[in-house]
Amino acid sequence: MLNYPIKFQPILKDKIWGGDKLVNKLNKKSNLKDIGESWEISDVKGDVSIVENGALKGKSLKELLETYTVDLLGKNNFANFGTNFPLLIKFIDAKQDLSVQVHPNDALSKKRHNSFGKTEMWYIMQADEGARLILGFNKTINADAYVKLLEEKKIMSVLNDVPVEKGDAFFIETGTVHAIGAGIVLAEIQQTSDITYRIYDFDRVDDAGNERELHTELAVDALNFSDDIDTVRTYTSEKNKLNNVVKCEYFKTNFIPVAQELNLDYTETDSFVIFMCVEGDGIITVNGKSETINFGETILVPATTKNVTIKGTCNLLEVTV
Repeated sequence: MLNYPIKFQPILKDKIWGGDKLVNKLNKKSNLKDIGESWEISDVKGDVSIVENGALKGKSLKELLETYTVDLLGKNNFANFGTNFPLLIKFIDAKQDLSVQVHPNDALSKKRHNSFGKTEMWYIMQADEGARLILGFNKTINADAYVKLLEEKKIMSVLNDVPVEKGDAFFIETGTVHAIGAGIVLAEIQQTSDITYRIYDFDRVDDAGNERELHTELAVDALNFSDDIDTVRTYTSEKNKLNNVVKCEYFKTNFIPVAQELNLDYTETDSFVIFMCVEGDGIITVNGKSETINFGETILVPATTKNVTIKGTCNLLEVTV
């Protein structure tokens, strides 16, 4: 039964900074007021994805992992992660600025939270005029200076602003201070982890007048205080080609502009494959079974798949481990 393009029910998250673009532009179905995130494929405890199409409809991702193991994940992934899915796949809509934050690395996450770290990447799907990200420090500082700036509410003065536009891509290693700015919709690929240390939240309050919790002490040990970071990713955009955007120990992401028809051979790929549609629409066929993929949708193809055919006019992110 594990022989077709699998879709999952999006897990939508109401956020203080969220908006309406995931519903109005990416066609997610919800009555929530401010949707900030759509978790497309998740094995996070309490937020495990459910299949929404085909013979496996209604099954959880965890059930698939425990039933199909190597066939779903690939031999190396099963050896490394067992029946845990190594990636968390999201679409994010920032109507307001997200909090300034940092994610701990594998070692610190394991020690403190028994979790993976959170290395991630972003692909900008839409950006309002003047939209920007915060990525790293604009000068090298130390822990004492950092804490002092926080106390004086001057931390923004040492953070690096990066203007963005549609099609930009960024790689955010653990330890990098960062924030998504208002007016951005993006695709996020990350390790399976929900560990975030919130550094600064612009003194915002929720509907009850409460400020969100900050994690100042935890963040100090997790931060890279250097201004020497490399987050911007440049890539080619050849049609019907795999254009590499990010390749790291946790995942590999290619940008694929599909024009009419593309056949992909995964005979030598020892991994599941994820397709995220970041523009247009198409049809993905596996073993004679087809599924549409529209703008803002995600499809999982199991590791046993040898060939995939994609028809249509669309831009896809292809993700493997």
